[in-house]
Amino acid sequence: MTPKGTTPKKTPAHQPQPPLSRNILLLDIERYSDRDDVEQAYLRRMLYEITDRTLIAAGIDATRRLRADRGDSVMELIDANTSLIDLLRALLSETPIQLRATNRKASTSAQIRLRAVLATGYVAIDENGWVGADLNFACRLLDADELRKALKRSEDDFALCVSDPVHRGIVRHNHPGIPAEKFHPVVLDGKNGAMEAWLYGPVPAGEGGTPAPGGHAAPPSPAPTGEPQAEPPGTASGAYVHGNQTGIAGGTFTAPITFGDLNPGGSR
Repeated sequence: MTPKGTTPKKTPAHQPQPPLSRNILLLDIERYSDRDDVEQAYLRRMLYEITDRTLIAAGIDATRRLRADRGDSVMELIDANTSLIDLLRALLSETPIQLRATNRKASTSAQIRLRAVLATGYVAIDENGWVGADLNFACRLLDADELRKALKRSEDDFALCVSDPVHRGIVRHNHPGIPAEKFHPVVLDGKNGAMEAWLYGPVPAGEGGTPAPGGHAAPPSPAPTGEPQAEPPGTASGAYVHGNQTGIAGGTFTAPITFGDLNPGGSR
């Protein structure tokens, strides 16, 4: 019983954990909603198996990660003390191997192709789920049109995008199994504006995002016209001089110059 004139103590509301540094891995199945319920259930099982095998190959067991299911995708929050180098190396090597092995045994309608994002950042966890601007950023990278196009071009059934911090901290140092030259800077279009990131694999001209600052694009080649190209001023491909000639003041000849009459057959 509460004494008269006093206010009962209130139970403090649940306080979320403070944001902690995490490695963030997201994987999404292409064309998931186009499949029927049976195929979707199969694809989700395969997604979990491929993800688990990739993480095991990276030395990350279930005690060092948290998983959230999103139907056609999976989100993994991974202990920041695990090796990001090993995780990225496993994504580049083990994930394509697992995809090929899975698809060899699957019917045409049950083929699985994955988009993936690897990022780092601070994420808070409360009773309702996960929250954090860095996690939101990773989700928007996963949903970017440019990553979807990269998957359509991929022969490995897999397309990977890494955040700029992952590139600065890991990729650019060219660790074994992580070829820095195969990552290309892009600016992806997001609903809140442009997002700088790095795509693994080629980014053909006219496709993908805008090259990010620091990226170098090859100059466009002139389109063929079907017409002979004119020689630059002061340049000639060759000459035949017959008789007395005057008025040649200069210029560059890039083929032989013949003086005098030619006999039948082209000899002098």
